[in-house]
Amino acid sequence: MTSPLAALEQRARALLDSVHYDFFAGGAGEEIAVADNERAFRRLALLPRVLRSTGGRSIATELLGDPSAMPVFVSPSAFHRLAHPEGEAATARGVAAAGLILIASMASTMPIGEITAAAKEVDGDARVWFQLYLQPEPEVTDELIRRAERAGCTALVVTVDSPVFGRRARDDRNGFHDLPAGMYAENMRDLPGANGSGVRRVEMSRDFTWEHLRRLRSVTSMPLVLKGILHPEDARLAVEYGIDAILVSNHGGRQLDIAPATLDALPAIVAAVARRIPVFLDGGVRRGSDVVLALAIGAAAVGVGRPVLWGLTVGGDKGVTEMLDNLRLEVEHTLSMCGIAALSELNAAMVTARGAAARC
Repeated sequence: MTSPLAALEQRARALLDSVHYDFFAGGAGEEIAVADNERAFRRLALLPRVLRSTGGRSIATELLGDPSAMPVFVSPSAFHRLAHPEGEAATARGVAAAGLILIASMASTMPIGEITAAAKEVDGDARVWFQLYLQPEPEVTDELIRRAERAGCTALVVTVDSPVFGRRARDDRNGFHDLPAGMYAENMRDLPGANGSGVRRVEMSRDFTWEHLRRLRSVTSMPLVLKGILHPEDARLAVEYGIDAILVSNHGGRQLDIAPATLDALPAIVAAVARRIPVFLDGGVRRGSDVVLALAIGAAAVGVGRPVLWGLTVGGDKGVTEMLDNLRLEVEHTLSMCGIAALSELNAAMVTARGAAARC
């Protein structure tokens, strides 16, 4: 049977230019990591408890001090105007209506100020975080951070898994390496190194080290989240360097094709951090039960990416809200079926390999 999100993706695919669908759906190399992110959830099962009251439960939470209707956020993704004419503004309105946090991509097709303004049109308390790639010139990084601060962003999510761009076969096959005429990565306008249209390309660098994060602390007071952590030693280093949270992510399988599924990497990261800072996860989340599995293993919150783009394509801001509201209902249903009265009751003892006998 086709899942609701799989059906939504099929509808979005029919509406999208095939090149743009491939950009959103595709990954690095042979797309092993893309597929394995989803398969990892299917390898595990939840052990339900019975005869337990679950009435009156709330799944509302706080992420780095920001309120969220559930422990789910929207992960950053680029170029939303390829999916819908209103682009990231529609996404922001849809996410705000669902009561969740949006992480806006540095490579958005709308300026960050317009994205946050769109969210606050719906909910004056809406929260938007800003995703950042460190740029080779410190002054460029500084200006991007200042723009996020002026826009009212409340956290900075630094992507650290991209010393170089991933090699994506679909984009190479389609010759998709630039946005259509008249569409730009708007946050990169009017920066040093801008081209004739006033837009600078996002650059990656092999030269960044942990020491560059120390400088970020002197530039901004926003909480810092490191996105792209997969190795337990890097998780320990993040704690040592005073990072506020880490996001276990393999970039949706779009960078290193041989990287592990994020759910498989999560237990060792949780153990390494030992509750000193929050651990978030994204990659392959397609059902409410996926969210609950990740939370039980130790994630403080879970990000969704591609499903939001499918909702945006099909229905604009209302499509985004509907997709997220359906996910919330699935989370609530799974918790009830598992006899969970509060999120704090979730723990790794509830998770077993699919097909394994329940442990007594």
